[in-house]
Amino acid sequence: MSRLSPQQKTAAQLAGVAAVMLSLSFAAVPFYDWFCRVTGYGGTTAVAAAAPDTVLDRTMTVRFDGSREAGMPWDFKPVVREMELKIGETGLAFYEAYNPTDRVVAGTASYNVSPDTAGGFFTKIDCFCFTQQVLQPGERVQMPVTFYVDPAIVNDREGKYVKHITLSYTFHETELPAEQAALDTPSDTDVN
Repeated sequence: MSRLSPQQKTAAQLAGVAAVMLSLSFAAVPFYDWFCRVTGYGGTTAVAAAAPDTVLDRTMTVRFDGSREAGMPWDFKPVVREMELKIGETGLAFYEAYNPTDRVVAGTASYNVSPDTAGGFFTKIDCFCFTQQVLQPGERVQMPVTFYVDPAIVNDREGKYVKHITLSYTFHETELPAEQAALDTPSDTDVN
């Protein structure tokens, strides 16, 4: 069996380090996403199938904010700016979107919660932000978000001092789904 020269060993070790670093770079995005969802880091909210069985007497004020990415043509705003609900109680809020253009526009909402310490305790059951939204020219819709504040917030070292939570959405224009884009494209027979 032939032995590797010191240069070949060094080259093999460097290739191994490069392979590990490349693997870690591909794993970084899913790991960061998982970390944010689990810890609420950066105001990332949790998701649940249903509200908890426990509803506390303590209340929380939830404020709603809506904005648009530059270039997004929709009008977008919360229907109600704030609501007060008991911790653990299911809340239902609506946001309104309006497409004032003469074309079909698709959008996706990104979201966060502030203060950041509340992110892991603000839990969505259902939300318009889970899917892409498509509005026809002149269409106005009200989109729901169903949520609750996890009762565990009252036992958290920092969360127990939170009295107000702000849920913010930013709508971004996205490409139309393939089937919608095909309907929106004029055919050769429409040109005549």
